[in-house]
Amino acid sequence: MRIRQEIVLGIGGVRALAALGVEADVFHINEGHSAFALMERIRDLREKYALNFNEALEFVRATSVFTTHTPVPAGIDVFHPDLMRLYFEEYAKSLGISFEVFLGFGRQEPRNKDEWFCMAVLALRLSNWCNAVSRLHEKVSRRMWEKIWPKTPEVDLPITHITNGVHIPSWISQGMRENYDRYLGPRWIEDPDNVKVWERVDLIPNTELWRTHERARERLVAFARRRLRAQLARRGASSKDLTIADEVLSSETLTIGFARRFAPYKRAYLILKDIARLEKIITNEKRPVQIIFAGKAHPQDQIGKDLIKQIVQISNREKFRRHIVFLEDYDVEVARYMVQGVDVWLNTPRRPLEACGTSGMKAVANGALHFSVLDGWWEEGYDRDVGWAIGSGEEYEDEGFQDEIEARALYDILEKDIIPLFYSRGSDGIPRGWVEKMKASMHRLCPVFNTHRMVEDYWEMFYVPAAQRGFHFKENGWEPLRAFSAWRERVMYGWQQVSIKEIRMPELEEMEVGETCHVEAEIHLGQLHPSYVVVEVYCGILGENDKCVDRVIYGMESTQQLSEGLYKYEADFEFGEAGRFGLNIRLLPNHPNPESRHTMGLVVWG
Repeated sequence: MRIRQEIVLGIGGVRALAALGVEADVFHINEGHSAFALMERIRDLREKYALNFNEALEFVRATSVFTTHTPVPAGIDVFHPDLMRLYFEEYAKSLGISFEVFLGFGRQEPRNKDEWFCMAVLALRLSNWCNAVSRLHEKVSRRMWEKIWPKTPEVDLPITHITNGVHIPSWISQGMRENYDRYLGPRWIEDPDNVKVWERVDLIPNTELWRTHERARERLVAFARRRLRAQLARRGASSKDLTIADEVLSSETLTIGFARRFAPYKRAYLILKDIARLEKIITNEKRPVQIIFAGKAHPQDQIGKDLIKQIVQISNREKFRRHIVFLEDYDVEVARYMVQGVDVWLNTPRRPLEACGTSGMKAVANGALHFSVLDGWWEEGYDRDVGWAIGSGEEYEDEGFQDEIEARALYDILEKDIIPLFYSRGSDGIPRGWVEKMKASMHRLCPVFNTHRMVEDYWEMFYVPAAQRGFHFKENGWEPLRAFSAWRERVMYGWQQVSIKEIRMPELEEMEVGETCHVEAEIHLGQLHPSYVVVEVYCGILGENDKCVDRVIYGMESTQQLSEGLYKYEADFEFGEAGRFGLNIRLLPNHPNPESRHTMGLVVWG
């Protein structure tokens, strides 16, 4: 049962670390599967250090990182309240809270008793440091989870992004490694996110780089033949079919690779949309093309399994069987041969459903060129000098129409750009334009989309500040933590009295860019001191539905106490660009940790 697995992973994981004597300063939860670990940390802190629930909660929040990898709600684990009661009613008592409060931590709307318990929501509520895995995925994640912070604009939601990367040495061919060693020097391993190091890719002679890539393609073709023959033999294929397997593909033909999970949104079928047109492309005698597919479908994903069946059937047709191959049992070995040997790495997800994707990064490090929808990491990495984009980042409501449009674009780019560039050869047989594009791709993408840069981002943005916050909270027998917890409780209890009574500013239809505007507001804080809140002028250019597409924030200062709990705030500000602007006043808790200001979910608007 899924919930049992996640109890073992989360609660059991924390207890296993304790049994091993490992005292972690920061916990990083990847996806919601292990989120129960955060509740176990609270229970452990209460037991060891006699902290109350709120104190332990704040310490866990301050020292926990959560990374979401899923761009669709269907990929998130949720559990019915009755099932949660079976496993956690008694456990909640050990935390010092009621079971209903426990359930609220896993709900977007804590008081909605019909809402199921969501593991990702639990992780988001118990982590101050939350991120998606690409820039576009950050926007998707904010839209997915905006109900957790209902009064906070999307642009301010406490989910940032750190784009994934790949460990380049683990995925490149031996020949490419030797090229890097020879022309880039050892720093490509020691300092792989240094742009200056990758500029030296231009020093690799065109002939040497191309011959290295050709040898990798030759190895891929030989491997695919062996693999296909073994597949056919297991199914009892005839001697004729086994002989044909030894002749599929060509080591000199433009080779496109498509290898990944066969989830429906990844649209492996897109390149097969117009079979007649595809046939003309791949069987061209002067400029042929071949496609190698590999992947697996989830055992319960019938659509994915049917798609694999369709590809296998097409590859068995007489006109296609030497040009299209499907490799079964996709694993690391298959992946390495493919990313090292293909010329083009094809990726056709339905935007914006690809959280990041990393297979294309591995291919790029081997000199392959990326050809993809502008989704996941390619939305950040794409430039016409380094690869090709299908579409311009459009999103469609009509999926059938989207498939038609993007399939045509795919074929057009193949016919007009990719194939001509690959087969445009000099007297020495080298496709110089293609090789220049390979170099530009490696030079510009490899220093960005690698694990060294990714881990540095996590270290600088999350791990170090989270650990420092934890060290600070522990000082003087947890005194800073107890003070912060008391501050938070005071704000939470006093916030219901906070309101904006009046806003005063000149009524202007228009004003000049750079012209100063004065605004005043009367703010009722009740029992809270002005030091407990932040009052801001919030303005920005208005887009659809009169929502700010971007915003500029100016702090307001308390200039006068008008009466008991009532204060006057003032600010001068200016508009830095032309456009139709909206303006409002916003109150937030003056959180001691600025990056956590929105995590409390408390905000008052004018």
